[in-house]
Amino acid sequence: MGDERFFLRFAILMALIIAVGFSFQLAMGRSTFASPIRVHIHAVLFMGWVTIFLLQNILVSIGRVDLHRKLGWLAAGWMVAMVISGFIVTVAMVRNGVVPFFFRPVHFLIFDPVQVLTFAGLTIAAVSLRRRTDWHRRLHFSGMALLLGPAFGRMMPMPFLPPFAWEATFAACLVVLGSIVALDTRRRGSVHPAWKWGVAAWLGMFVVIEALTYSPAGLSIYRAVTEGHPGAGVPPLDFAPPPAGPLMTGRT
Repeated sequence: MGDERFFLRFAILMALIIAVGFSFQLAMGRSTFASPIRVHIHAVLFMGWVTIFLLQNILVSIGRVDLHRKLGWLAAGWMVAMVISGFIVTVAMVRNGVVPFFFRPVHFLIFDPVQVLTFAGLTIAAVSLRRRTDWHRRLHFSGMALLLGPAFGRMMPMPFLPPFAWEATFAACLVVLGSIVALDTRRRGSVHPAWKWGVAAWLGMFVVIEALTYSPAGLSIYRAVTEGHPGAGVPPLDFAPPPAGPLMTGRT
């Protein structure tokens, strides 16, 4: 199997995981369209990236590299908007004191932005190495796999996973990336160095998130972000009690 078909299949798999995860949330009645505009923009940007990522792999597989390159420059600007939107939504949730009850508030404040920045870093690296196709596509996949976390979080029994709810979604994403790496290594006969850099970025991200969450610096960031807002009254390292009513997202 050629590289194009191999990676296209995994691009389709990733898109399906995200579509199933968010569709499941909606089907279970745990999502609402009655959300602030920032949430809708966030959804359009991140689901738009999934579409762009899949389309880029399709274009390469059918030999339309010219369109792939043109769309790539649009994607670069799109990614910047994603990072900004991710920060805005996360900060709003923490400031409003509505972090999902299975996450520690300060942990949520740290892992969401750091994960988005790691995705952006891997994507920027992929773009900078666009002339080296083997590195380009593998770094892109390393970044894209990080975006599977929210989808897995909507399919997994998150209320039963504290204090390791985020770590569970991270592990699920790592299984997907690890499967791609293992199968790619089997067909090539050796591990491509781009995968080593991708996995190293993931592990570095994990260490930074866990260390910063429980450090004085993490607590200082939390206090600075929530000062003057309802979230200031929420203990940063405590889990909130489950809501009395039905679980619902997208209201922040």
